[in-house]
Amino acid sequence: MKPISRRQALLLGSLGVAGTAAGGAGLIWTLASRDAPVTGSDLTQPPEERSTDGRLQVRLEAAPGQLLLAGRQAAALGYNGGIPGPTLRVRPGDVLRIGLVNNLAQTTNLHVHGLHVSPEGNGDNIFVSVEPGGTFDYEHRLPDDHPPGVYWYHPHHHGMVADQIFAGLFGAIIVEDPEPIEASAERVLVVSDTTLDGLGNIPDVSEMDRMRGREGELVLVNGQRNPRISARPGQRERWRIINACVSRYLRLRLDGQQLQLLGMDSGRFPTPRTVDELLLAPGNRADLLVTMTTGDSTLRALYQDRGDMRGMMGSGSGARNPADQPDGAALATVRVTGGPVAALTAVPARQGPTDLRSGPVAARRQIVLAAGTGMGGGMGGGMMRFTINGREFDEARTDITVAAGDVEEWTLINTSPMDHPFHLHVWPMQIIEEDGHGTNPASRQDVVNVPANGRVKVRVAFRDFRGRSAYHCHILDHEDLGMMGAIEVR
Repeated sequence: MKPISRRQALLLGSLGVAGTAAGGAGLIWTLASRDAPVTGSDLTQPPEERSTDGRLQVRLEAAPGQLLLAGRQAAALGYNGGIPGPTLRVRPGDVLRIGLVNNLAQTTNLHVHGLHVSPEGNGDNIFVSVEPGGTFDYEHRLPDDHPPGVYWYHPHHHGMVADQIFAGLFGAIIVEDPEPIEASAERVLVVSDTTLDGLGNIPDVSEMDRMRGREGELVLVNGQRNPRISARPGQRERWRIINACVSRYLRLRLDGQQLQLLGMDSGRFPTPRTVDELLLAPGNRADLLVTMTTGDSTLRALYQDRGDMRGMMGSGSGARNPADQPDGAALATVRVTGGPVAALTAVPARQGPTDLRSGPVAARRQIVLAAGTGMGGGMGGGMMRFTINGREFDEARTDITVAAGDVEEWTLINTSPMDHPFHLHVWPMQIIEEDGHGTNPASRQDVVNVPANGRVKVRVAFRDFRGRSAYHCHILDHEDLGMMGAIEVR
């Protein structure tokens, strides 16, 4: 068996079943299972933690272990022994306290992706480093008017983000609606991808895959492969879908069922939008109503062309991942049988967010996402560089300074031949223009896809919080390779 790399050894090195190997690699895994991934079991839900009396206090232990993935034991990472970690359910105005325990062999931290909370101190501060064996107590105070919706948490220690998420460190956050929406069932669907070898190990990733953005061979929902969802005709379910993949785009279809989109990321629409297909870039989330019709249907992630770096990286970089079949990867199978159920009441209309197009703009900026060869040129001469405005990330440098309370207009420009999903922490963005075309009524997203050689214009209201945070490409390998910047609101 080929020894794992030093990077993988550090990632998983504190698991007790590891054995000492000859040479510099250090550790190899000795899991005995060679079973094929299991499909068709009933969809399970992650354990839940709910706030009471305006507070939720949880302990999250990040640790390696022999964890269940695709129905088999795998050497992976998880929060509190599971993949995904527990779902955290809070309400606007709540205080969320998370005690992070780092039982990994490497540094980590925690980002509450999409939450509109302070980035200072022990808030959503991605500049905190929690060393192996250490702990850190996070505290997040949600504003009273915090948008309801689906969010998530994951590590954000620069240079290790993609590896740690690919190995299993992620979980859902739900901010409840002030006025509940009737549903026969509510499901959290955390979609992730990874690769397991014949022994249940997550193999190391090549530098080529890091530069393109890795895509795993297994596409999973709540750690399961193509689980089964059972329902009755007429049943209206609420699905909270998270794209927790490191780089994979999810072009979702569920033919044969009625889909209504309540919102994307932190943006809830005033009324639901009927959709046939839904594109989630890495980091995006969808709040979806599914009204069931008799028969069997398959939730699929169809192949999405996100561009390629073949012109810069050599012809070998364009091979399609085995999970990208022409009819798409099967995420879940829906079986609708039995007698019909009574229809539920219509979803109440909701007031949309303030439309930032109608107000003044304090500053306009260009944010240029670029990828190119380093010194020596091409794959033979050095690594590719992933930059924002010509610079790779430097934690000691603040790239943008904004006055608290201002509204700014940013033009996101992608000069590379592949898509880059742009993520801004803390302050959501309103898309106002895509490749020169205006957009529909106001909504908010914290991940905005910028197509290859394209541009997107957004406006951001830097309200409620001051502090230092980040923006970056949410192809997380690209972020780790430098496509990130620091922003401070004063």
